[in-house]
Amino acid sequence: MGKGSHGAAPNAIGYQHQTWWALAELLQTGAGRPDAALSLELYDDVAWEHEGSATELLQVKHHIGQHRTLTDAASDVWRTLKVWMDEASPSDANGPALALVTTETAGDGTAVAALRPSSRDEPAALRLLEHTARTSRSTQTEASRQKFLGLGASERLTFVSRIRVIDRSPHIQDIAGQVKEQLHWALPPGHENLFLAMVWRWWDDTSLALLQGSRRSVDVGEAQGAIADIRDQFTRENLPTLVDLADINASALEQKYRTHPFVQQMHWVAFPPRNLQKAIVDYYRAYTHTVRWLDEDLIGAAELTRFENELVDEWEREFEWMLDTLDEDADDQEKKTAGKTLLRQLLGQTGVTVRSRFNDPFFVRGQRHMLADIGKVGWHPEFETRIAQLLNVNA
Repeated sequence: MGKGSHGAAPNAIGYQHQTWWALAELLQTGAGRPDAALSLELYDDVAWEHEGSATELLQVKHHIGQHRTLTDAASDVWRTLKVWMDEASPSDANGPALALVTTETAGDGTAVAALRPSSRDEPAALRLLEHTARTSRSTQTEASRQKFLGLGASERLTFVSRIRVIDRSPHIQDIAGQVKEQLHWALPPGHENLFLAMVWRWWDDTSLALLQGSRRSVDVGEAQGAIADIRDQFTRENLPTLVDLADINASALEQKYRTHPFVQQMHWVAFPPRNLQKAIVDYYRAYTHTVRWLDEDLIGAAELTRFENELVDEWEREFEWMLDTLDEDADDQEKKTAGKTLLRQLLGQTGVTVRSRFNDPFFVRGQRHMLADIGKVGWHPEFETRIAQLLNVNA
């Protein structure tokens, strides 16, 4: 079992490298293709398309080790040529451009070296590939070599003229640095690592959707817009959202927080179970964001205190109105109903924001529950007495 797992590791790294390399490619060449879109495992490992038609197919090869040499007899070369001969109409001069991207270094005097963009010599590349196809004795590449030789002379020339080799491509451990370099214009000072983590999170979600087939491609403009939106969360009027709703196990949180005072407060007014669970999620997200924003120095304690004071002031006004509507001899059911109405009303009021452009409602709702957890606000008309009893019991 251990041996099998070890054997699978290079393949797993290769697939991860391909996905990460695609982001680097999107950032590096996307500016020159503003109307293009990039896909994964649709036409090829990676592909560029325009208006629904492929314009470039890229085979991406990753090898562990820094000093490997790519030769014309390499299985990578002939496997790649076989894929394109099968799928990319090799004799079509107007077919998509073809690129072999590899972490290896093209050997001197080889066809693959002659197909580099910087040292291109198509006649030499064709001659060397034909020589290798005829003289190699590799059983691994025999079918590919025979198919290549089976093309007509003009077809082989057309095919080779569409190919370029991009060697010395970054290894998987180097791609993050390349992405950071491409995004230097957007890095928020002091928060570079968090910003990059958010970009990678966006790309991981996007690439998974591409690989699962739930989306076809990602437009260059869309990618630029998504990154700009992430950068915009680091302005003085905004804050980044760090914990998405999809990442949360609501049932586990319900068990974790079921005895907390803010949960007990909702029980005292018979808040509906499903909405109570959602309230716990809001509490967790608000609490987690508060801690992380402070840790990342994205917000100050004084700013949060001002925001909490505004919420308390809003609650005091509404709580007073609730008490004013209750008769002196109101029974507990009437008090529960009044408290539930107050809670529902305030949870729906999300106009007060911690910053002018951060208007995700979970944070306002969650902050109200954080205040309820420490007894600064409450919903039942007699919540203060009950909180005191609760704290005494738990002491």
